Amino acid sequence: MQIRYLLALVLLPHLVLADESTTSIDASAQCLVEPPIPAPTATDPTQVDQAQQQEIKIISDRSSAKMGDKAKFEGDVSFSQGGRHIYADSATLDQANERFDANGNLVFQHDMFTVTADSLSAEMQNNRAELNQAQYWLHGQQIHGEAQKLEITQNNNLHLTNTNFTTCPPGDSSWLLEAETIKIDSEEEWGELWNAKLRVADIPVFYLPYMTIPVSEKRKTGFLFPMFSTSTTNGVEVATPYYWNIAPEYDLTFTPHYMSERGLFLKNEFRYLAGDDQHGQLNAEYLANDDLMPNHDDRYLYHWQHQGKLDKNWRVLANYTDVSDNNYFNDLKSDVLRATDNQISRVGEIAYFERNWDITARVQDIKVLGEDESPYQVMPQVGFNYRSPSLWQGLDFDLLGEATSFRHKDDQYASANRVHIEPSISLPLHGPAGSLTSELKLMQTNYWQDVENTNIANNLDTNVSRTIPQVRIHGQINFERYTDYFNDNYRQTLEPQFQYLYVGYEDQTNIGLYDTARLQDDYYGLFRDRRFSGLDRISDANQMTLGLTTRLFDEHNLESFKFSIGQIFYFEDSRVGLIDPSQPNQILQQQNTSNSVLAAELNTKIYNHWFMSGAIQYDTKNQDNKKSEVTLDFRPEANKLLQLSYRYVPDLINSNTNQSVNVSQTGLRTAWPISDNWYIVGNWYYDLNESRTVETYTGLQYESCCWAVRFGYHYRIKTNYEDDLDPNFTDRELFEHGYFLNFVIKGLGGSGPLGVTDMLNDGLFNYRKPLYLKN
Repeated sequence: MQIRYLLALVLLPHLVLADESTTSIDASAQCLVEPPIPAPTATDPTQVDQAQQQEIKIISDRSSAKMGDKAKFEGDVSFSQGGRHIYADSATLDQANERFDANGNLVFQHDMFTVTADSLSAEMQNNRAELNQAQYWLHGQQIHGEAQKLEITQNNNLHLTNTNFTTCPPGDSSWLLEAETIKIDSEEEWGELWNAKLRVADIPVFYLPYMTIPVSEKRKTGFLFPMFSTSTTNGVEVATPYYWNIAPEYDLTFTPHYMSERGLFLKNEFRYLAGDDQHGQLNAEYLANDDLMPNHDDRYLYHWQHQGKLDKNWRVLANYTDVSDNNYFNDLKSDVLRATDNQISRVGEIAYFERNWDITARVQDIKVLGEDESPYQVMPQVGFNYRSPSLWQGLDFDLLGEATSFRHKDDQYASANRVHIEPSISLPLHGPAGSLTSELKLMQTNYWQDVENTNIANNLDTNVSRTIPQVRIHGQINFERYTDYFNDNYRQTLEPQFQYLYVGYEDQTNIGLYDTARLQDDYYGLFRDRRFSGLDRISDANQMTLGLTTRLFDEHNLESFKFSIGQIFYFEDSRVGLIDPSQPNQILQQQNTSNSVLAAELNTKIYNHWFMSGAIQYDTKNQDNKKSEVTLDFRPEANKLLQLSYRYVPDLINSNTNQSVNVSQTGLRTAWPISDNWYIVGNWYYDLNESRTVETYTGLQYESCCWAVRFGYHYRIKTNYEDDLDPNFTDRELFEHGYFLNFVIKGLGGSGPLGVTDMLNDGLFNYRKPLYLKN
């Protein structure tokens, strides 16, 4: 009976000395840290009854005992209880003083950890135990260390004296944390360190009289690793994030970010959970008296986003951001948006969903940075969708309804209310050999436009009723055959498709443009039934679209080739166009032509690890390239990449000059391991029209199993806008370059491995895998 008390005393139920980062380290960068005795197989307590958990097994070569006095065990002593084990050369149980001692090659094992020590002494009356000259290992993690004395308290807490720990393998002195005292609270799962000293390469580099660290996956308040960088614009930059674990459902990260050329930039990120199905985030950023601005203006950002479901039917969404000026994201490293983001969307939405219908109410406002004109605000919009599949004789019925109120911040623009109803009946026929869908739709839209006291709405009518019919027939046939190319067997498909579209014409020049823009003419766009987004312009059509797709599937049924080509043939010219923003009273007609651009897309595996993708939109009548892009990838392994790319986009509008420009750019991007621990990542983009580099990025990273460091250099063009804080301020750099340094010690509150993906996403042009093969 007393031995059972002893085992309950010396066994900690859960001891975890690692922070969250150690559980997410990539296998290629893990240290092999194992205790001297293999870890026991974990025991599931739910599968073992109470009696089995309390059952004690004691095995030794020799034993002697005297009732009420002492029991001695000699030679390969083994104590076992459930998933807990103690091994020693000798052990003594003093029943009179309720004391237990074990000596010689002592090993204490649990499902979670292993401890070796010279000796163990336990006081059963007050539930305390002490191990001397201890070494410990955490199963399934990299944490291990030593302690002159390891004490287990009455509350199953752990006190270590003259101790250290690391995540590096034995004999590797990359880093080691030494402390005079470490106290680990097994219930709160965090540790306190006194007189802590960090050694890197066996050299003391940092001292703290007191610090706390997480010892489990629970979040813990404290400083995160600092970040260092330099740039020609901001000077020397140092950011020291501080994490505050307010409650299980709330946390906050406060980041003082010092820039030698601008001042102190303060960033706050507050995250919260609202029940099981809702979450959100609040950001506040502030830079007082920006030293680089002529008037030392204050710069700020505030941001709120929230989403979730109230129950199984109701959904909510909110997203609101505001900044002090147009160049905020160009000048400052925000946690919310990037320098390439020039549209800030503010949305509030609530929706209700049922099986065959849903209703949504939303408000929306879009702020465009660097633009003099603002889009219309949606204040509010209510949408309704009803679906009735197989209503009668295989016919599907759908009803779309929408009521929207448009308002503008500028009084010189007209405001409007719009109600749109769109019933449709379709007959879908599907089979393995193909499909045929016939659809009849009626689009009824009513506008009430307030054109009083406006300067640019002279051609708009107060009340407009627009009724437009639409007929659409879409069909596709699937052919396939087995063939071989280059001595490899393939299954090839041939998928021709067609679409006839008729949309009635109605003059819409008396309707303002509130949410309408031209859609792109890529291959899949050829089979849309609309040329414009929104509802303010519904283009008339009498046209036939022809398209063809062919695919190759290898012997493992993986898609290795896909090519699509298509074009629209017009029976009649469309008479509906858009108003040119620079000439509000002019109506742009579609050019008279018999066909649309020829759109083609290619995605293929060329050979082994070589892939290529490309797309083109070509005007066959005027023999003009409207848009094209091509990408060549070499990806032999997960972290190996070489990518060459080119893109051409004509007639883009420069937001600063409001003039049309052509974009012709080529690029190179790579990520490659130099060795098992060294990685290099880089990209280079060049403007062929301007004959200049628009971005260069190079990152060199070393990552071992217990620490990582990254050094990088960037050079990039800045997307400067007209300064709305000081319109006379034009002294902005066109290009910026600088350096940065990141350092992570794994197992010491770090954020885990640095990885390669985030380096690929640094810079103006994010990496994307441009292939859409179904494999």
